[in-house]
Amino acid sequence: MFSTPDVTVIGAGLAGSEAAWQLARRGIRVRLHEMRPATMTPAHRGGNCAELVCSNTFRADNLESAVGLLHAEMRLLDSLIMRCADEARIPAGSALAVDREQFSALVTAAIDQRPEIERVAGEVTAIPSEGLVLIATGPLTSDALAAAIIAHTGSEQLAFFDAIAPVVDAETVDMDIAYWRNRYDKNSAPGSAGDYLNCPMNREQYEAFIAALLAADKVPMKDFEKIPFFDGCMPIEVMAERGVETPRFGPMKPVGLEHPKTGERFHAVVQLRRDNRMGTLLNMVGFQTKMTYGAQKAVFRTIPGLENAEFFRLGSLHRNTFLRAPALLDGTLRLKRDPRILFAGQITGVEGYVESAACGLLAGRFLADIARGRRPVPPPEESAHGALLAHISGSRADDFQPMNINFGLLPPHPKWGRDSEGRRYRLQRSERRRRVSEQALTSLNRWREEHD
Repeated sequence: MFSTPDVTVIGAGLAGSEAAWQLARRGIRVRLHEMRPATMTPAHRGGNCAELVCSNTFRADNLESAVGLLHAEMRLLDSLIMRCADEARIPAGSALAVDREQFSALVTAAIDQRPEIERVAGEVTAIPSEGLVLIATGPLTSDALAAAIIAHTGSEQLAFFDAIAPVVDAETVDMDIAYWRNRYDKNSAPGSAGDYLNCPMNREQYEAFIAALLAADKVPMKDFEKIPFFDGCMPIEVMAERGVETPRFGPMKPVGLEHPKTGERFHAVVQLRRDNRMGTLLNMVGFQTKMTYGAQKAVFRTIPGLENAEFFRLGSLHRNTFLRAPALLDGTLRLKRDPRILFAGQITGVEGYVESAACGLLAGRFLADIARGRRPVPPPEESAHGALLAHISGSRADDFQPMNINFGLLPPHPKWGRDSEGRRYRLQRSERRRRVSEQALTSLNRWREEHD
């Protein structure tokens, strides 16, 4: 259709479809490439846009959940994906679940009805050498395009297998049991009790934990995911299968971690470290796992100090092509070394349907600004969209892992409020989260009005 499009979008999944639609409604001509159905992935079944390959749910749809906040923000920004999800909604309690066939058909029809979008079937094996480009090919990026991305960014910047440890809400750890200390007190920041939060175990607690670990339900690996484990990403349960004492000589090693007040020595220790600047997220060090989500919650809550833990992210090991985004991308998803190229969706290091679509929404807005000669401006970090961008571009590059949206990425809200008579009272978690969400929506709406 177009001799020369304004923007080339590679990948018509959730992120690519949303980005193309956002561009089109701003009058930008888009060539949208999708390799399916000519070249299929191990997970997809058809050639429509925005095909949902796993679950059919977009998760919770209320302002007490972070993903529900992201839903509301996307609706505020006129998201195609949310519009189609709302139309294809099926009963699922407080969650937003969709008829996946209807949903994909609705997105495809909306894309095909835009005269500004030319949809092209066929695999893209090289990054276009001219013009604005958005790469939104997801976790199953083809081998040829992955090789092209590596050639453009460096071999150490693209991961093909994801080993993720659980992340815990710091507020839910029992600090009467857990204690801060670095091993042998080495490398502690001045004035700090330590960089690691330690959950100690005696022999009986450790052996019960290992027994629960070995008996827990596991997620089977798909055929295209079956690769040998290497030591750096070995699941904690596989480690235990090699010998009951093996974890105690690995991530649960207690040596040098005596209690700083009592001097007590422990049989084993589970360590957590800060996963964000605010210290609201704690990463379980060395606890990547293939246990089912339900089993993870049950087993990990047997750890002293984590009996009431809330998990912002659960562990996993799976095939997932993603960039070391903090080293490569700026705060508007542009490749630092070649700003005409942007990335969006799961390849940037966001997890989940909604997060991928939100990333594509922002990429579409940023590209529209760039195409018009304007400087793209990221949304405020107190919004869910801004928090996701901050995770992509502002995390530690050497320890970067994909992440779902969660309240730990957003600025915390005060724990205390005042009633109508001015008396202080402690806010319930749900009320605090709703206030965070309301502030996020207010902030994002202000940004939208300034930059639309």
